[in-house]
Amino acid sequence: MRVYREHLCDGIIAFGGGSPMDCAKVIGARISNPYLSVRRMKGLFRVVLPIPPFFCVPTTAGTGSETTVTAVITDAATHEKFAINDLKLIPKIAVLDPELTVGLPPHITCTTGMDALTHAVEAYIGLNGTAFSDENAERATRLIFDNLEEAYRNGSNLQARHAMALASYRAGAAFTRAYVGYVHAIAHNMGGLYGVPHGLANAVILPHVLRFCRAAAERKLASLAIAGGIGEPGESDEALSTRFIERVEQMNARMGIPTRIAELRATDIPLIAGRALAEAHPDYPVPRIMTRTECEALIAELLP
Repeated sequence: MRVYREHLCDGIIAFGGGSPMDCAKVIGARISNPYLSVRRMKGLFRVVLPIPPFFCVPTTAGTGSETTVTAVITDAATHEKFAINDLKLIPKIAVLDPELTVGLPPHITCTTGMDALTHAVEAYIGLNGTAFSDENAERATRLIFDNLEEAYRNGSNLQARHAMALASYRAGAAFTRAYVGYVHAIAHNMGGLYGVPHGLANAVILPHVLRFCRAAAERKLASLAIAGGIGEPGESDEALSTRFIERVEQMNARMGIPTRIAELRATDIPLIAGRALAEAHPDYPVPRIMTRTECEALIAELLP
């Protein structure tokens, strides 16, 4: 804020991954609303005045922050993540340049890519979906299934990198309208408490949450399997939905993503579950409600 005012700036360009873009959103919100603290903007539609002209140039393909209403913040005092959600935070222009992602290490390429897949899946199987969000989630899923592993193996493949940049953008467009679910609620708290990178946490947690809600989301997961190119119309919803989850697990395994959260401690499970459910309920339009006992049991599956 001080630098912006001292240099008489006219706008903000966010260059980087999800964290720099989210940070820039909050800086813009504080510049226009200096009387509002960051904590007072927590939640839905608390940013009163529009932020300065805001442009995003993502250097990763995953967060989708270049098209969303959301900025996720870590409270250093409580080690808890929270979101600021407001239409005023949507960037004016997003520049998608695959050359900016060529230098990403494979482990960041794959985890940010699985972050984008999580956005698409949770937006699609949730109860707030629209024709717009469904179309973007379907197209993002197909792009990720077809290109993420190639981008992971061959980071200089500009075609795969471009496809992943589009997938990130489309998945962001889907979830900023249809919202997310329990994967994000749990992952946010893994990140806040332990500093686990958000994409990595999402990738590890996603198959567990999908198995928990598979029956309730069976039809939508089956449709997403077909849209993603791993199934055909006429197959049973049970087979297609199961195959979709297996595909996620196989992608994780082929890209060296672990199946557990190394930092997780059993003594923290009640705290994480409580915070995750407080985040998810009632805002997240999940296909199946999770009880406190079920949430703790699922998180326990992630113990190293």
